[in-house]
Amino acid sequence: MRDFDRPAVSSMTNMTIEKEVADSGGKTLMTLSTPALVLDLDRMDRNLARLTALMDGFGVVLRPHLKTAKSIDVARRIHPEGPGPITVSTLAEAEYFAREGGYTDITYAVGLDPYMAPRALALCATGVELKVTLDTAAQAESLGQAAAGHTSKPSVMIEIDCDGHRGGLVPDDPKLVDVARAVVDAGLTLAGVLTHAGASYDLHDPMALADAAENERASAVRAAERLRAAGFDCPVVSVGSTPTSHFARDLTGVTEVRAGVFMFFDLVMHGIGVCQIDDIAVSVLTTVIGTKPDKGWILVDAGWMAMSRDRGTSKQAVDQGYGLVCDVHGKPLDDLIVDQANQEHGIIALRPGSKAALPDLPVGTRLRVLPNHACATGAQHDAYHVVAGNADDVVAVWPRMRGW
Repeated sequence: MRDFDRPAVSSMTNMTIEKEVADSGGKTLMTLSTPALVLDLDRMDRNLARLTALMDGFGVVLRPHLKTAKSIDVARRIHPEGPGPITVSTLAEAEYFAREGGYTDITYAVGLDPYMAPRALALCATGVELKVTLDTAAQAESLGQAAAGHTSKPSVMIEIDCDGHRGGLVPDDPKLVDVARAVVDAGLTLAGVLTHAGASYDLHDPMALADAAENERASAVRAAERLRAAGFDCPVVSVGSTPTSHFARDLTGVTEVRAGVFMFFDLVMHGIGVCQIDDIAVSVLTTVIGTKPDKGWILVDAGWMAMSRDRGTSKQAVDQGYGLVCDVHGKPLDDLIVDQANQEHGIIALRPGSKAALPDLPVGTRLRVLPNHACATGAQHDAYHVVAGNADDVVAVWPRMRGW
């Protein structure tokens, strides 16, 4: 078994590493029960290093969005020296990372549901510096009422709509200042503004991606400037999506960048042009359970319950079906995709229009399938089976959290 190399981590001892290896039960890619979620440690660490270096070059904080990983073990690879700033998409994630990893600097980057206020306040009472997201005065007033009498309260990020992709206020919306005033009047602290260039997921041209990154930056900075001109403190200017974070040319005025799927990447990110196939760090291990040569099919035990129903590449230049098929070590097989997915059956076939020959893959052959959307595929599984590069050995099993 190859040594399980980690970056220098003060909180991770040799005993911890040995326990992780022991917990893997001596499994290999040939003995794991399938379907199983596999994480290539070498690829993930390379992805982490890439974006960290980019953000260091801009002098801004990287606040990773852990909605993709949902794993304290992955978080420790991102912050090897100890807990750092993170983003979450559910309060269950915030509670998990605070409880299991001691993370206290957390941004909850989804519009605040007023009924979630008691949980947010309970989290703050444990010492977590929680920032919540909202875009209406009503949300601010509701949170203020719930927080009345509490010593520890969440601070507030106002969501900015930079591209019409989802919620938030456009930078010049007159209601922006009204929402800020409602936050302060409710006895809450305005931490700053937050935006997400979700429309960047529909792009694939480097210049267009760079332009989207600049629009994202300019929108957030413009909103912050308006709030400051109205007399409000706005210390945090937060932007981020995986595509824009990799194509930004300038981050002047931005204090932090949030990105999530960058740690694993996936076929959608490849189709956008953010990564190479060799950068995709997660895959689903599956086993051939039948063949139908007359139909051009190979049947495997990974259906949509293992891959998810996400068809995010269907509108891209290259449609990857339900996932790109690779050999057991992650090398893509010519034009082979999961063409159809039933609940527990995947149907592998050649990509439409391919001139390749359907390979002879006997029953029992192990394959790995690269996902369209790492977040959606990961959500189908309880744990990562960690491997290092081309090695067969499972060197650790890292649990994933679930729920809201």
